[in-house]
Amino acid sequence: MVIEVRSLEKNYNLGTVVVKALRGINLTVEPNEYLAIMGPSGSGKSTLMNIIGCLDTPSGGDYFFEGKNVSGFDDDQLAEIRNQKIGFVFQTFNLLPRADALHNVELPLIYRGVSTKERRKKAIDALERVGLGDRIHHRPNELSGGQRQRVAIARALVNNPSIILADEPTGNLDSTTGEEIMVIFEELYEQGNTIILVTHERYIAEHSRRIVHLRDGLIETDEIVLKKSRLGTNHENAQP
Repeated sequence: MVIEVRSLEKNYNLGTVVVKALRGINLTVEPNEYLAIMGPSGSGKSTLMNIIGCLDTPSGGDYFFEGKNVSGFDDDQLAEIRNQKIGFVFQTFNLLPRADALHNVELPLIYRGVSTKERRKKAIDALERVGLGDRIHHRPNELSGGQRQRVAIARALVNNPSIILADEPTGNLDSTTGEEIMVIFEELYEQGNTIILVTHERYIAEHSRRIVHLRDGLIETDEIVLKKSRLGTNHENAQP
């Protein structure tokens, strides 16, 4: 499996008050799952996403990433996993405004020390995968919101990550553009990628194959979404 969390807890100290954001989460994610994490504000979904993405560490319990217990990893070890194993897609795109699409997508490879020739090829390939092969030298202010999110998805793909972690990826887009972005995630899933989507919108979550609903720091429901793939194959590999 790619991810396993056991009795995961996260507490925050606010003065003399301890806020229990996660209260003992147990969850597994297999390769080539398409999972949505839902929940109302304060349910713990953002906290869980941050721990899965190695942006934060738990207060208790264990987090295994590709079989390694990363719960006690230091900042440098977590940064290495983030850079090499996890592709992030954020609601706000997080693109460098003065850099063109190609350079924005190259950034993770620059941090890894990949040669100029190799990283340029990988970045162009990633941009072509999301339909932006003709926009590689455009800056973010020359792109629509949907195109900016495609650049962000290409950046998430460029390292061939173990998981793609998308946090409200359609939150800044109109409904039509949001649907276009969700089609891209569908295609990536069909190509074998593992996708974890964090959203508060049920209709966005229903693009996935499995929905985990959090409430008060606990998993309330964990349901399989059975449907025929848009590209003509059935995927029923998700595990409850």
